[in-house]
Amino acid sequence: MKGYVIASVEVQDPALYETYRAQVLATIEKHGGRFLVRGGQTEQKEGAWTPGRIVVLEFPSLAAARTWYDSPDYQPLAALRGRASRTDILLLAEGAP
Repeated sequence: MKGYVIASVEVQDPALYETYRAQVLATIEKHGGRFLVRGGQTEQKEGAWTPGRIVVLEFPSLAAARTWYDSPDYQPLAALRGRASRTDILLLAEGAP
């Protein structure tokens, strides 16, 4: 069952965020993940959610997504992202059809 990471990112320091972006892909791929969505246009239809930049990652499993997020490879980048942006992140498992 696939695992996903969904993030809503409000970039506050574009130069520092670009440093994060340049390094993060290697950590995702190392853990079997890939980008499904990376930025792009959004259109809010309902609710109070005001997303910034939306990112959706797919991993082979929820465990793989957790392992990536908690990994020594990613944690320094997570700290860098935290200095460059405000981010909300969800990890979720693929649901039944």
